[in-house]
Amino acid sequence: MRKRHTLTRSALALTGALTLALAGCASGDNTDSADQSTLEQARESGTITLAVASERPYSWVEDGEPTGATIAMHKKIFEELGIDDIKVEEVEWNSLIPGLNAGRWDVVSAGMSILPDRCEQAAFSDPEIMYTTTLAVPKGNPQDLSDLDSVADKGGITLAVQSGAIEEGYADDLGITDVIKVDSATAGLETVESGRADAFALTAVSLNWMTDDSDALETTGAFVQELDGVEQIGAGATVFRKEDKDLLAAYNEELAKITGDEQSYLDLVEPFGFTAENLPPADLTTEHLCSGDLG
Repeated sequence: MRKRHTLTRSALALTGALTLALAGCASGDNTDSADQSTLEQARESGTITLAVASERPYSWVEDGEPTGATIAMHKKIFEELGIDDIKVEEVEWNSLIPGLNAGRWDVVSAGMSILPDRCEQAAFSDPEIMYTTTLAVPKGNPQDLSDLDSVADKGGITLAVQSGAIEEGYADDLGITDVIKVDSATAGLETVESGRADAFALTAVSLNWMTDDSDALETTGAFVQELDGVEQIGAGATVFRKEDKDLLAAYNEELAKITGDEQSYLDLVEPFGFTAENLPPADLTTEHLCSGDLG
């Protein structure tokens, strides 16, 4: 069952039975406004629905309140577009794009990597967050792992990955076969803590954040994965339906005001562990990443 939460400019309101009654209605599903675009509907209603996968510190719900770096950016951007009421649904990672295209929500807020196969399914904003990869391992790193290449080279290592995440693809490309697929970052950490996996691969900022206070787990050093000698570019963005071109264009216009000014960017994301290193370079484009030509 999906969880739904609402974030407004003035306060967060959990609406109980009323929310359940409206649970299937993203702003793009308003049959009375069939001739309006998603952006027009959202501006008229003042409401837009985001889906998150509860990966910290990108976007999650804590004590009933949506929070995280992408939530902070989206609150700022959508308010500038005249959309003050942000509804949030927590869903499994693999449901994000299918649910978006089915009209269950309007936008995916998960720092999702811009990859060619995903670009075939949905439209990505301009790059928002650069990231590297790391491994969560038991304290003391008993297998002496450093990166995914070390997992592949050693053999006999059980690796946990989040199903559908970019690290699953890395593991497959490296020929790592002893893999446990999980549906969330929390589940991945639990597989390592319980001893069912030797390591869990995910973005460094996420695993550093989530293991910071752990007595049982630590992270290896951050790394940029190479495949066939080519460094893989980790760049996350917000995801839209392909037909929502006006919403995407309006979003990118406001996003550029944030990513074009380092301090504005840091004001929003630094409280969640991101730094200036996570700011995408100005010459990195979604078109380039969607092409898959990283050489």
